[in-house]
Amino acid sequence: MIPQEILKQVRRIELATRKAVNDVMAGEYHSVFKGRGMDFDEVREYQPGDEVRSIDWNVSARMGRPYIKRYMEERELTVMLMVDASGSLDFGSGSQMKGKTAVMICALLAFAAIKNNDQVGLIIFTDEVELYLPPKKGRKHVLQVIRELLYFEPRRRGTDIGGALEYMNRVTKRRSVVFLVSDFADEHLYKSLLIANRKHDLVALRIHDQREMELPPVGLLELQDAETGEVVMLDTFSAGVRRSFERKARETATGLENLFKRLSIDSVDFETEEDYVEPLIRFFRRRAQRA
Repeated sequence: MIPQEILKQVRRIELATRKAVNDVMAGEYHSVFKGRGMDFDEVREYQPGDEVRSIDWNVSARMGRPYIKRYMEERELTVMLMVDASGSLDFGSGSQMKGKTAVMICALLAFAAIKNNDQVGLIIFTDEVELYLPPKKGRKHVLQVIRELLYFEPRRRGTDIGGALEYMNRVTKRRSVVFLVSDFADEHLYKSLLIANRKHDLVALRIHDQREMELPPVGLLELQDAETGEVVMLDTFSAGVRRSFERKARETATGLENLFKRLSIDSVDFETEEDYVEPLIRFFRRRAQRA
């Protein structure tokens, strides 16, 4: 039995994401991901309400009036949510931790998926895979996914994205849409990302906090690595120290962005104190234009 206080929190998240899903997300999600596995059905005359993008201009030119190509979806999609629960996600300089932002993003994607009758699975990982929920359909299953994201207590603090991707490749036999949600505080990602993206449609969702990109001038500041426990002391009154910190942060972010581009992996950046819906919608629309 799920305690009532947990059910209330899960339902609050459902209500918070429902409007975005119903108003925008489900349609954007459908236009981008549905039809990745499609069979040609027929060519028929254009009718009011049909997608203009479906018009077959060659046939239309021959017939003298507009015709569209119709496709039949051969199966539902499988959506895998891979969520980083390492120590570095327990950070937020404002009202929301990176981990909570990850939960809200996943809730939005999960509800958009079930609205389109797709299956949703979940992998929570640190430097090992700590939880796996096989893909299923339905609202009840998605509420379980969100409950796990909210209340799961990881045993470890480190990050091993490569190991998590290898596990996902083993347990996910069919080609899936894989949303990898992390701050990507990990190295040596090239090979594991390459292999996963060949087998699946991999989308990297990177979460960061503004204070990871720049430091305020507040004097001596003790910083502790949330995963290793290493402590460093910085004099943030020093403009040189702040510039060095910001340069390294920019280099890390640029390096990740370049890696995703080299591997043709779509990526979306989220900041903890900013709206998480708009970046997803912009990504879906940008990707739909490429299709």
